[in-house]
Amino acid sequence: MGSKGKPYRTVMVDGWEVLVGRSSADNDHLTFDVAAPHDLWLHVAGGTAGSHVVVRNPDKVDVPRPVLERAGAFAAWYSKARGAPRAEVHYCRASDVSKPRGAPPGLVELAKWKSVKVAPAPGPDGDD
Repeated sequence: MGSKGKPYRTVMVDGWEVLVGRSSADNDHLTFDVAAPHDLWLHVAGGTAGSHVVVRNPDKVDVPRPVLERAGAFAAWYSKARGAPRAEVHYCRASDVSKPRGAPPGLVELAKWKSVKVAPAPGPDGDD
């Protein structure tokens, strides 16, 4: 994955830009400073530690299911659920993600979300 030195990885999936956070502080930056309100936001479910993933959506259209599932696979891979055969990943618009007052880096609340079950998978160059 590209973007060495940035606080997130960037991957192209079927023409869609997918951004993957690197650390808790980077997740906050990605979610609240980089993501636009209509971008799709993903994170492995169940309070499991892991990267925030954002699918850029400048045209404000429905993200195709294969792109959603691939981005979900990244969210699962870059989380504590990496070793599971399948993981549940929550997704929502970035505007539905908020930061509770005084919460530690990376901890967020979702106003509403949907879920997708995916097999964890790395990006195209298989980096850790």
